[in-house]
Amino acid sequence: MRARDADVLVVGGGHAGIEAALAAARLGARTILATLRLDRVGEMSCNPAIGGLGKGQIVREIDALGGAMGRIADQSGIQFKVLNTGKGVAVRGPRCQSDRHVYRDAITAYVRAQPNIELVEGAASGLIVEDGCVRGVRFAGVGSEGGRELRASATVITTGTFLRAIMHTGESTAPGGRIGEGTSTGISADLERLGLAVGRLKTGTPPRLARESIDWNALEEQLGDARPTPFSSWTDRAHFPSLPQVDCRITWTNARTHEFIRANIHKAPMYAGRIKGVGPRYCPSVEDKVMRFADKDRHQVFLEPESLSTDVVYVNGVSTSLPADVQEDMLHTVVGLEHARFLRHGYAVEYDFVQPSQLTDTLAVKKVAGLFLAGQINGTSGYEEAAGQGLVAGANAALWSQGRGAFVLGRHEAYIGVMVDDLVVSNPSEPYRMFTSRAEHRLLLRNDNAEDRLVPRAHAVGLVGDDAVQKLDDRARTKRAALSVLQSLREHGKRLDELLLRTEETWSTLAARHEPLRALDLDEGIALSLETDVKYAGYVERQEENVARMLRQESVEIPEDLDYRAMTGLANEAKDKLSRLRPRTLGQAARIAGVRPPDVALLAVHVERRRRG
Repeated sequence: MRARDADVLVVGGGHAGIEAALAAARLGARTILATLRLDRVGEMSCNPAIGGLGKGQIVREIDALGGAMGRIADQSGIQFKVLNTGKGVAVRGPRCQSDRHVYRDAITAYVRAQPNIELVEGAASGLIVEDGCVRGVRFAGVGSEGGRELRASATVITTGTFLRAIMHTGESTAPGGRIGEGTSTGISADLERLGLAVGRLKTGTPPRLARESIDWNALEEQLGDARPTPFSSWTDRAHFPSLPQVDCRITWTNARTHEFIRANIHKAPMYAGRIKGVGPRYCPSVEDKVMRFADKDRHQVFLEPESLSTDVVYVNGVSTSLPADVQEDMLHTVVGLEHARFLRHGYAVEYDFVQPSQLTDTLAVKKVAGLFLAGQINGTSGYEEAAGQGLVAGANAALWSQGRGAFVLGRHEAYIGVMVDDLVVSNPSEPYRMFTSRAEHRLLLRNDNAEDRLVPRAHAVGLVGDDAVQKLDDRARTKRAALSVLQSLREHGKRLDELLLRTEETWSTLAARHEPLRALDLDEGIALSLETDVKYAGYVERQEENVARMLRQESVEIPEDLDYRAMTGLANEAKDKLSRLRPRTLGQAARIAGVRPPDVALLAVHVERRRRG
């Protein structure tokens, strides 16, 4: 075999590729990050926003695991807001609107500054497969050079929406996964030759408008938090936020808008049959909203500035692939947008993805060694989902190349673990998006305790250094000392930690009445975490008991060669699903749609018989 160019080769310069390369490099792997354009590393293809419900928890987890997304979001954020503050802490999600140019430049500089990472430019044209193992990737061109090969022990493909991608605006189509960039065709064909099932999905993006053309004063304000909360535990709160903060605005579609869309629906590529891929259920196009939810007389439209240095406003809520002239006439019916000037029209992108049930829980391809997949190629949507997968795939690619054990996060440990498990035991028919409702143990997976959960795991494998552990220890000591003070003080005969169990009481309300608590001068994040620990201690204990029961089932591995179709008593649907998805454990088998508890019980009997010989 020819000499390797790297230990790990990552293809794709989006959020998945960045976190994959950073994770591999942190583990000591010589890493190449190859991308179509070096000036588009970390580009935000759609809304320049990070976090949200479920997604914000993933960003906090990436930060605890040594990743960069949270740090860069804090550096580039122009509006910060914690969502769901009126609900329990388990479902609150931090979010920020970023300056897209600051984010891209900052993440590119961060990647370039890391040891063990080399960036190269080129279009991937195919996989190098030798002796049943992927040895690297062929490129149509790297920089000014002609076609060449890059070889590595392990390869991570993170090509986003660029696999055989087609952009649609009305009847107009063009190859590409993003305006101004091309597509990748050879990788899809090689994946199919390896025997992988490849499908088609669709995503979309809304128009961009000139801020000065919008009647900003006619619209309802959407302000950020008065005291913004950073994503990263490494962000210096004394100098946060570092950029000026902006306000967003909200408006609504109306009856005229909907009438106009219905009159032109035959011009939409999806309804004309030109797009075969399925779009995201939870982020539908505006034409989908109007046609599928005919009982709704209006839909929200959020106007979100994209940058401090440009006039561009992102029109969140009206993703569309209608013809350009139709888009303009349609939006001009909306209050505040009557005279809006278009800087870019919306469009849809149709692209290939690989059914993720063909991957292990390390995001390695089962059928061929040395190949890992992360991001939208696995049927997901969103920057955060992509980045979380990238970190898992990059870490495991490096560990595999070094002959070390796998790094796998359980459903009880992280939203990232929930996501990966969901993917490898399913065949998604639409883009997967993270929600807090997907996590059955979400009270354990709060955004305020990401470091407690994951820093020890990350340190054990080498993803974070001793400084992260020291930081965690300092935080734990501070919380213990604060809890001791809380327990030592009384009010009307009750200890303050007992008062904190009341819904109306918070650390802040107690500190306002008790000087010893004020004297502690607790960091807001630590105060919230301590308050949550106290308030939810009983619920957390019960969830931990549920986790212990789940882990007993999760630890029972299913033999890879088990013949499900030969099992008498197993329902036919269960036989079909288990044969196709090949779950690794009884726990995974139990989470497959169509596999019932009696099927799992019977499967457990067969597994035990095999174990006993």
